[in-house]
Amino acid sequence: MGLVVVSGSAGLIGSEAARLFADKGLDVVGVDNDMRKTFFGSEASTAANRRRLETEVGRYRHVDADIRDEAAMERLFADHKGDIAAVVHAAAQPSHDWAASDPVTDFTINANGTLVLLETARRHCPDAPFLFTSTNKVYGDAPNRLPLVEGETRWELEAGHPYAEHGIDETMSIDGSMHSLFGVSKAAADLMVQEYGRYFGMKTACFRGGCLTGPAHAGAELHGFLAYLVKCAVTDSPYTVFGYKGKQVRDNIHAFDFVNAMWHFFENPRTAEVYNMGGSRHSHCSMLEAIAISETLTGRPMKWTYDETNRAGDHMWWVSDVTKFEEHFPAWRYRYDLKTMMAEIYDATQSTLQK
Repeated sequence: MGLVVVSGSAGLIGSEAARLFADKGLDVVGVDNDMRKTFFGSEASTAANRRRLETEVGRYRHVDADIRDEAAMERLFADHKGDIAAVVHAAAQPSHDWAASDPVTDFTINANGTLVLLETARRHCPDAPFLFTSTNKVYGDAPNRLPLVEGETRWELEAGHPYAEHGIDETMSIDGSMHSLFGVSKAAADLMVQEYGRYFGMKTACFRGGCLTGPAHAGAELHGFLAYLVKCAVTDSPYTVFGYKGKQVRDNIHAFDFVNAMWHFFENPRTAEVYNMGGSRHSHCSMLEAIAISETLTGRPMKWTYDETNRAGDHMWWVSDVTKFEEHFPAWRYRYDLKTMMAEIYDATQSTLQK
């Protein structure tokens, strides 16, 4: 069936993509230089994921390289020219908080790195679908202008609003809002992926993720909401909730469900598509509700505190409307709900601590 190039292959989405595409019969070349360790410290390193891929996935080969390195990407794609069946682009600087500490590095990784991969793919494998891990942060804080009603444990959208039943769809504007620097760098990449589809006719898709999660996530305070929350609950470590009374709502999607959506697109690719891809109404929660589930899993209260200052560009309420993707790919289904994925993260965290 050929070969898939996966950037950020040792991260949450990249490692899941490497496993799924290998299980489907493709060889996988993974590109990852563990920048996550640089961003968030040794506890967030993806080295363990890389070792597991190299020992457990027979079709996997690792390339330790930076996606911004044009010469390295040229060599990789040229070496496999004619065999590349897809490109899964999951490498990124993923934190809007970290981006503010080094905007140049954030932008060059997220925007320039994406452009390097797009252009290299256009020269060497223009017919291969290009599957991009985008983010709902491309919408900036526009969702905060929605008519929200405060409940006991969450903010919720006013009944009768067009987004109330299914969530926010792809028609929401990405203009005229505060994005965070991270949101800007990812929006630039998102638009470029679309443009390579429209301008050059490539089969591209931007999957605008909600909160992506799973047991392979090396959660850190600045990135990895559920994984870090559960980690703090298991280790009895302090956790800080930033702003919105802890009632901000997130939709959460397991890495498998996200990557399985990519697989469905790979099988029947389209040109310059954009999909909101999160947990939708199927799997969503507020911070307070996630804390309550974590306390049920551990059997004890969490040590958490509240900081009234919300993160810049953060969403008070986000639920993805995945209707468009479901209409294009009706065979796709969720495998994980919120409690199932949190229990899986809990078990994985316990197992890691016992080693």
